[in-house]
Formats: sequence, structure tokens, C-alpha cells
Amino acid sequence: MMQNSLHRKRHLTSFQIIIFGFAAVILFGALILMLPIASASGQFTSFNKSLFTATSAVCVTGLVLVDTGSYWSAFGQTVILILIQIGGMGVVTVAASITMISGRKISLMQRSTMQEALAAPKVGGIVRLTGFIIKTTFAVELLGALIMMPVFCRDYNLKGVWMAVFHSISAFCNAGFDLMGTKGAPFVSLTSYAENPVINMTVMLLIIIGGIGFLTWDDIRSNGLHMKKYRMQSKVIFVTTAVLLVLPVLYFFCCEFKNLNMGLRIFYSLFQTVTPRTAGFNTADLTKVSGTGQAVLILLMLIGGSPGSTAGGMKTTTVAVLFASAISVFKRKEDTQFFGRRVAGNAIKNASTILSMYIILFFFGGLIISIAEGLPMGVCLFETASAVGTVGLSLGITPGLGLISQIVLIILMFSGRVGGLTLIYAALSGTSKNVSKMPQERITVG
Repeated sequence: MMQNSLHRKRHLTSFQIIIFGFAAVILFGALILMLPIASASGQFTSFNKSLFTATSAVCVTGLVLVDTGSYWSAFGQTVILILIQIGGMGVVTVAASITMISGRKISLMQRSTMQEALAAPKVGGIVRLTGFIIKTTFAVELLGALIMMPVFCRDYNLKGVWMAVFHSISAFCNAGFDLMGTKGAPFVSLTSYAENPVINMTVMLLIIIGGIGFLTWDDIRSNGLHMKKYRMQSKVIFVTTAVLLVLPVLYFFCCEFKNLNMGLRIFYSLFQTVTPRTAGFNTADLTKVSGTGQAVLILLMLIGGSPGSTAGGMKTTTVAVLFASAISVFKRKEDTQFFGRRVAGNAIKNASTILSMYIILFFFGGLIISIAEGLPMGVCLFETASAVGTVGLSLGITPGLGLISQIVLIILMFSGRVGGLTLIYAALSGTSKNVSKMPQERITVG
């Protein structure tokens, strides 16, 4: 009897496995990055710097304390790239792929964990979906690297091959890490390629493909151009993504970059619209963007990509559900609907909870950093939005932050990658569900 009780206590839920998996990979990566072989100078790296870098890589964020291109050695950069790949595909997906390659069977518990990690609607077909994710990921990353390789090889000779591979994986995984910085000019991101159409278009397409979600691409593969056969979720993602691309592009084109020549104006507007969702590269100096423009970037960073993708953020579907719910209230309709389908009530509750969590993490994280560093609240909120949205864009304050602020950003990056609901469900997994109901009483809101 006691043995059964102990067995139940030791049993981890899918949500706990996801959290512990990410934490273990981050810690292991941090310990490796501390080694002298990982730094270009051959010196040991402090634990806080290596932990921050590993967290940013696994959580595919891109915020850094040291310049990736000049501080880390080739070995260190390789470790970071592996962490990015694991974080982008998901720890559970990578573990499942190793199990599949070794020929072992995947248990029902493992399938359930994979379902939660991929945000899949059902357990059935999850192994097939995982195989599709692995093949698609490597195929797209390889294609992206091949397209960018001639440009980088022209500028960096043989090193250009490594540059192309690194930036292709970083872009597809929505990580935002780059190797462009030097000791004399660190943290420059892709500003030197602001007018290069090959790099601009390839990186933007990789970000969009990685951020739109593997379930959506599975829909495209299965149904082609027959949109009526797509899942409601895929249709919502397409529409929301289109809106979040078109409107910010028009704003940046008409308001922020209107004094530039037409070619640069178009590239700047497109790139600064795509990268906050949630890649972290930039081709423009964001410190010169107006306060309104930075507010638009913060909004895009918090929204992020789509479920089951390499991107972070609240997700496009969360925003769409909340917007549709508001519309149904305005029209005095009982149900929230998309494309002739009714949205489940728990989806609206989850969306409201996610929005509340992101706002709380975003605001209080900025408040703590502002107090600790004595910096303006607006600048700090930009960094916390970038961290919790796992974006990586910065107004330049991250490298100079103290230990308290670094810890805040680490917590935000981790929370943003594993997901707020995953953290809640993992923490409350041991509590029994209460089926009793309290007496109801009316409360006025609004």
C-alpha cells in the first residue's frame, strides 16, 4: 500500500516533465558554456553569464549579456546553436526523435507529454506528427542556409558556410542570436545587411515559417489549397498572422521610416514587423524608433507566434479568441465563433488567464528592473516584453544589467518559453479537482 502511494507521489505529469526537461537542458548548457574552451579568450565564464546565455538559447530568445560573435569561441557558438535547436523544436520533441531513431517504442505517457509539448489536439497520430516536424525543420533550415551561403561566403570566405547555417537555424527557431558582432562593434545584429534582399527575405521567411506552427504546416501538407478542409485553428492563425503583418508594416512604412529611400523603407518596414514575432534580429537602430513605434514593437513581442511553433509570446490564437469573445459580447451573442464553429468555453478562460499572466510578468518585471537599475520604466518594459515574449530585441540595456535584473529576465524567458499555463498546471498537478460549487451572486463589471 505504501509502495503504491510512493509510486503515485513520484509520478511526474506531462507538464512537469516539460518544465524539468527545459530546466535540465539549460543547466547542462550553462555548465558547458562556463568552460574555457567555450570562450574566445580561453577564460572561464561566470555562472550568471553562462546561465543567462543558455536560458536565452534554449528559450529561443536572443537577449545576451555578451556579444555572441566575438565573446564565444567556435565551440561555444556550436553549443549555443545546439541549445537553440533543442529549444526551438522542443525538449520533448528532441527526446522523442532520439527514441524513434533508436527503434524503441514510445509509451502512452510519452505520447501524452508530446501532445502537451506540441499543443496537438489529440494523442492519435502524434508520432507521425513528430516525424513530420523533424523532417520539416531540417529541410527548411538546410534550404535557408543554402540560399544565404553565397552572400556570407562572399563576405566571410569559408567561414560564410558556418554563418549561413547558424543564422538559418537561429531564424527558423525564432532565436535571434547572430554572429555579426566584433570586439569593436558588438551587438549589431543584421544592420549591415539592411539593404540585402537575399538575407532580408530569407530570414523573414524562416521566421514566419517557424512561427506559424507545425500543426498549420501539417494542415497545408494534408489539404493543400483546400482551405475549407483546414482546422479552424489553422484558419484563425492565417487570418491573425496576416493582420499582424499588414497593419504594422503600414505603420512603419508611413510613420517611422518615411525619410528613407523607397527600397530601404520597404525592407526596414517589413523586417521590423516580422522580427518581433518572435525572432529578435533587427536591421534598424531601435533606439531611434519613436515611442509609438517602440510601443507597437512591445505589442507584437507580447503577441508572438502561433501554438506548436518555435515562437513564443501569448500566441496569435490567444489574441484572436479574446477579440472574437469581445465581438460576441458586443453583438450580444452567447457563443464565440470562428468560421461557423463555436469556441469552447475553457479556451476563452485559458486565453484570459494567459493574457493576465503575461501582463503581470511584463509589468512587474519591468518595475523591478527599473527600481534595481534606476532606468526609465519604458526602456525596462521593452526588455521585459522581449524576455517574456522570447524575442531578443533590446534597446541596449541588457548587457549592463545587474544580477537581480538578470535573474528577472531569466525567469521571464523561461516562463515565456514553457508557457504560463504549463507552469500553473505543473504546480497544481497534485491538487484534487473540486466539483462542488459555491452559491452564485451577481457582480457588475465594466
